[in-house]
Amino acid sequence: MRLKLVPDGTKIDFMRVSRIGVIASITAVIASIALFFAMGLNFGIDFRGGTMIEARTPQAADLGIIRQATGELGLGDVAVQEFGDPRDVLIRVETQPGDGDDQMAVVGLVQEAVSAAIPDTEFRRVEVVGPKVSGELVVEGALAIGLAVFAVLVYIWLRFEWQFSLGAVIALVHDVALTIGVFSLVQLEFNLSIIAALLTIVGYSLNDTVVVFDRVRENLRRYKQMPLIDLLNLSINETLSRTLMTSLTTLIALIALYVFGGEVIRGFTFAMIWGIVVGTYSSVFIAAATLLRLGVKRDWSTEDKPGAGPSGTNFSGAQV
Repeated sequence: MRLKLVPDGTKIDFMRVSRIGVIASITAVIASIALFFAMGLNFGIDFRGGTMIEARTPQAADLGIIRQATGELGLGDVAVQEFGDPRDVLIRVETQPGDGDDQMAVVGLVQEAVSAAIPDTEFRRVEVVGPKVSGELVVEGALAIGLAVFAVLVYIWLRFEWQFSLGAVIALVHDVALTIGVFSLVQLEFNLSIIAALLTIVGYSLNDTVVVFDRVRENLRRYKQMPLIDLLNLSINETLSRTLMTSLTTLIALIALYVFGGEVIRGFTFAMIWGIVVGTYSSVFIAAATLLRLGVKRDWSTEDKPGAGPSGTNFSGAQV
């Protein structure tokens, strides 16, 4: 028996509530911008610069002892957290004055202090990022996201019409803004892996939007006299099964990674889960709603097919 998330022939009137969705999204984007300026992002060492030391203790780590041992070194902001196995500890130290040799000297001090407090501690990984490099990473990360959105604008414009392109880009900006907003709210660490997640979200959201837009373009040729609002509803309903199945299967894998993948990739998987949800939402309530308000070209060269007409007529479009 084939699993069906959506029954055949659904006629959900998405566009009827699109105004509510657009208002809610505008409010959420404004709130995200306010959160970003009010609370900022919890930048990781990739962007702030500093030293990260991954250690494994012989038994379940006593974070209090490690915090006390590293706090006595006078190194400023030192964060100690458990991740993954109870024996695994991540120690983050803010950038110290001096050059790379001074940063490596800090590593030695931390390792000595932790080893003295908890003998037989194993140091498994050390990362040192200078302030100059971290500043360049911030700029390059923002540039990468901007170039990705611009490339989407050009691609959709060439493949469809400018109205489609604008709808897709507005949906992408919406998704990225809400993701940054939620990271400001929950204060999860924002590092290079989150930039990778944002770029992945851009690709996923674009793919979802293009599937809907492709069906809209097909139906514009098939039903030249059908009102645009009915045609958009028809196209979304025809692709709804594919959209939900793709999102659900992706979310199952991501939730498993979030629960069992450990602290190192938790921020990445959280961003991806959030991005899949808002990306699926924006394909319908942002991209399609923008298309409805901008209108589209209707002078297609193919002929009308029987059954074309306004709401309430027989929609005989292609099925997914």
